[in-house]
Amino acid sequence: MSIRKEPQTRWAWVEIDQGALRRNTRAFKNLLGPRQRLCCVVKADAYGHGAPQCAKIMQAAGADMLAVATVAEGVELRRSGISVPVLVLNEPPLAAIDTLLEHQIMPSLYTSEFAMAYGERAVQLGCVGKYHMAIETGMNRIGVHYADVLDFRREIDFHRGIACDGVFTHFATADDINGWDYKLQCTRFDEAVAAMRDAGYECGIVHCDNTPASILDASTHYDMIRAGVGLYGLHPCDATHGAIKLDPVMSVRARVTRTAHPAMGEGVGYGFTYRVPRTRVQICTLPLGYADGLSRTLSNRMEVLYRGVRIRQVGNICMDQCMVAVQQTPVCQIPEAEHGDVMTIVGRDGDSEITMDEMARLRGTINYEVACGFGMRLDKVYV
Repeated sequence: MSIRKEPQTRWAWVEIDQGALRRNTRAFKNLLGPRQRLCCVVKADAYGHGAPQCAKIMQAAGADMLAVATVAEGVELRRSGISVPVLVLNEPPLAAIDTLLEHQIMPSLYTSEFAMAYGERAVQLGCVGKYHMAIETGMNRIGVHYADVLDFRREIDFHRGIACDGVFTHFATADDINGWDYKLQCTRFDEAVAAMRDAGYECGIVHCDNTPASILDASTHYDMIRAGVGLYGLHPCDATHGAIKLDPVMSVRARVTRTAHPAMGEGVGYGFTYRVPRTRVQICTLPLGYADGLSRTLSNRMEVLYRGVRIRQVGNICMDQCMVAVQQTPVCQIPEAEHGDVMTIVGRDGDSEITMDEMARLRGTINYEVACGFGMRLDKVYV
């Protein structure tokens, strides 16, 4: 396997395929009409892929807006040179108002207390604070209740220090666009937006689609879609797999730091949950563990790729290391590994591939969590 780049200080890393990210961004852009916008969600360090670098690629590929979860994430984008609008997908603490205004980061807004404080400070600084109004339509997480939108706008719209740049909601069941719950949220959102417009209130950019709804329901694209996990080549649900072509962006690789041939019956790792069988087995150590996102629940249950062949992970996964076994079988005569050989934890090697979805199923979770975990500590290499 040819590795173009890797970190100098550790033999474990994440590879980010910039070409795949660019293609995925354009794939979502191509879902839209000429007047519709694309908001790319880069919260949680772009789902573990590296927010500043990914945001620059997305901006160049057509992103009209970026969305984050925290004010600090927005500031990081601004300091990296991002110029498109940045939206925080919840209402921050009052103490964050100065930072929002300084860096021209828009908050989501759903309490009059925050709205008034935001507007007052904007007036003091001689500017206008833009915001997006979150509307609660059924997920029961954040937002102004859909039945209270007019009362809320009456409370805050007199203030000259704030301006509504958009209104939005978030779907709880967009993987089932024919379901009653999804349709009810759509109806509630449509009615809330119509009520505000009929009353003369500015709604700005109207948006509600997350990744699955963006792919599966063009009728709810409105003025903008918010693409998230799909940008990184990960499907949010089974229904989207045949509807759009997405290329995986993240691979996880490591080099062998030690090889050994323990005697039959010897244990491997904490608790000796694996013991060497009668046949000759080579035990190889890889320098990544559960602190790097390789969940301990995968111990003795997962596989990695070596020379395009699947080999078993053995023993309990440690905080910073794990072990794998190279073993000859009648149907697979694979060469033993050497110190420094590359193994693939997630990604493609030859004709074989281990996906985030496979790892998520083994862990009983979703691919979102797997990707975010790998991105927390491993160095990122952009290829």
